[in-house]
Order: sequence, then structure tokens, then C-alpha cells
Amino acid sequence: MLTKPTNENTMDRGEFIRSLGLSSAALMSFYCLGTLTSCSGGGDDPAPGGGTTTPVTSPGLTGNAEASKGAINFTLDLTSTDFSKLKTQGEFVRVGDVLVANTSGSKYVAIQRLCSHERQDAVSYRLSSNDFGCSVHGSVFALDGSVKVAAGGPSQPAMKLYKTALSTNGNSLQITA
Repeated sequence: MLTKPTNENTMDRGEFIRSLGLSSAALMSFYCLGTLTSCSGGGDDPAPGGGTTTPVTSPGLTGNAEASKGAINFTLDLTSTDFSKLKTQGEFVRVGDVLVANTSGSKYVAIQRLCSHERQDAVSYRLSSNDFGCSVHGSVFALDGSVKVAAGGPSQPAMKLYKTALSTNGNSLQITA
């Protein structure tokens, strides 16, 4: 093998990787297992804040955000520190069983929190494509919850969509089933 002359304290990237004993096949395996990066087809980064998960006991939340406790029906105080970021287009929060996003055009959309493919908690709002994407297997959902890209095959169900209503003063958002 030919190597280019270097001083003894430097090494190029290929030499370094070879010195670790990792072949390209091994590196590709790491890549596809997600050790180095993800193999999902999502491609888009999540919204600016990356979304947050807010406890259902937050002082800015009144009502029920968990389907196991009855119909979804809650209100978010958008002046509360837990939810004020929702006033920014592209931001989203996870509350109980619901993901709430301020989408393109500052329209509020609320969908189920877990992906309909394998119930993964990896769904995010993506402002750049104005849709929801699951970073685990690459499913993509339109703002109405319909499937745009189905990682679970043609029979993958749509995401449940909830109704949203912004107060006239813009300081509270109601989400209902």
C-alpha cells in the first residue's frame, strides 16, 4: 500500500479509520443502525425548538390531555412559560397524548402524539415541509393527519386529528376530540 509522506505526528482520516480496524462494511453497519446517524427517510430537521414534552400537571394546562382518562378536552395558556413558545410559527409541544404545533401561516394543528406505524414517540412538526414526520421509520403525515409516506405499508392508519380553537385575545388554545 502506498502512503503519502507525512511527519510522524499526523495521519489522514483513512489511515485513522484503518488503524481502528473498521472496514467500510462495519462503518456502514454503524451508520444504518443509527450509531452514527439515522437511516430514516425523514431528512428534515424538526422545528426550531425541537418540541418539548410538557407534563399534564403543568400550571398552563387545564382539562384532560390523556385519552385513557376520557375524551381529550384541554386548554393551554399561551402566556405560560410551558406553552408561550407556541406563539412562534414552527414551534410545537407534546402534551399528554397530543402534539400541538403552530404550523405554516400560524395555524394551530393538534394530532395524536404517537406515530400510527409502531406507536413511537418520535413525531415532530416540520416547518420546512409543513407536515409531521416520524424520525424512527420515516412516516410522514399531512396537517389533516393523513399519511403522505407510509413506513408501515399501504394500510398504515392516519393520525388522529383534534380540533383547535384560539381565543380572541390569542392567549389560550383549546384542543378537543
